[in-house]
Amino acid sequence: MARRRNGKNTASASTRRTTIYRDELHKSIRRCLPNQGLALQVENGKVSWTPRILVTCAILWAWNASATLKDRFAEARLSTIDIYSSRRRPGQSYQGFISALCRCSEHLLEVVCQTLRQLVREIAADYWTVDGWTAFGVDGTKVECSITEANEKGFGRAGKEKCAPQQYLTMLLHLATGLPWAFERGPAKSSEREHLRQMIGLLPAESLVVADAGFTGYDLLRELTRAGHSFVIRVGNNVRLLSKLGYYAREFESLVYLWPQEKQGGRDSRGRRRKPAEEPLVLRLVTLHDGRQPVHLLTNVLDASRLSEKTMARAYELRWGLELYYRTLKQTMGKRKMLSDAPAQAGVELDWSVIGLWMLGVMMVEQSIAAGASPAQCSAASALRVIRTAVARMRRRCRRGAIAREMRGAVKDGYTRRGSKTARNYPRKKNQRPPGGPIIRTATETEVLLAQAFARRREEESLAA
Repeated sequence: MARRRNGKNTASASTRRTTIYRDELHKSIRRCLPNQGLALQVENGKVSWTPRILVTCAILWAWNASATLKDRFAEARLSTIDIYSSRRRPGQSYQGFISALCRCSEHLLEVVCQTLRQLVREIAADYWTVDGWTAFGVDGTKVECSITEANEKGFGRAGKEKCAPQQYLTMLLHLATGLPWAFERGPAKSSEREHLRQMIGLLPAESLVVADAGFTGYDLLRELTRAGHSFVIRVGNNVRLLSKLGYYAREFESLVYLWPQEKQGGRDSRGRRRKPAEEPLVLRLVTLHDGRQPVHLLTNVLDASRLSEKTMARAYELRWGLELYYRTLKQTMGKRKMLSDAPAQAGVELDWSVIGLWMLGVMMVEQSIAAGASPAQCSAASALRVIRTAVARMRRRCRRGAIAREMRGAVKDGYTRRGSKTARNYPRKKNQRPPGGPIIRTATETEVLLAQAFARRREEESLAA
């Protein structure tokens, strides 16, 4: 009788005014998934892992912090059942789940990644560009896997002989929001340049690609240029450039050319004929200072009024967000090492770990921007804590919009740091020397004549067109 007031049941009124964490979590996940392309039901009644249920469980599996894969799956499955309580329950075995995920992961990733890219574009709003440029950072990292014979054969090692098998992950990051745009993975000795070449087609038109010194190379930079994109690439003393080639009509002090010997045709040192000569790449070299050493940046945007040194410096500084993203993946989410024993499963485990963090970032940045804060203020650790707390409280009641409200509070601490965050004496820390400046030499007479021939040919083609 204590619950009744004026003849009305206050408990039922409370039920109408409240929702549960389950519905809030379902709403947040559904926001990041496509409306079409992930079926919740299929005609074959024997299929328990339908596409949408499988993807939802894979995301919850990636967010889970349990020590073993089976424990992560068991908790993720129970949460998935709570979310889709009116649907047929999926299989109970981890082997059935991972087998189903491996069979259709490639297709599911394509559908989910396309939706996440659309969401990044949608929620970015005023944060879509950096000084008018749609800028993307690119970098790679190695992720360890379980030391099994299958993983050693499937992935190999890129480091010392005693290190664990590794996968190589390369990612494009939208710099203004700090959110992923695309990623590729492969064995330990994969080429991050080749990974970038595979992702060029996913870039929006006229993008600006910002990368560190590992992404130099005539073929890659030419392909980016031909695709209509611009780039800012750090270069070191492993890069050879030419000056005073006479190929560009109006040369200026910072104008340089990338034209390796093997791209100039003729014969090599052994007398063997090379492939036909290709045109030199006309570039601009800018030297900045980060307070410790000079930073040499190469760009194909020759007009300094279009891409200023200030914008280049800002874009290159934002590229550091990739390092923070990888640290979040490995440290905050606990994905420093993939636990699967076989290459196929380890690859899928890494794929959906990236998707889980990508989706978490979309939720976090969307709420941050809605609250009037900058994406740079977001704290992935706080956002992950919100999600894991929501999963743990899925059967408890909360006010409507609880997850969105808590996500808006997932920001970095506002205190002023008085000391360095750099590890003092971490045993595995690499103290690499920064790359020196590129080697620039004056073009030879033979190179000048060959470049002039290319220039005349281009002028004739333009007149004929």
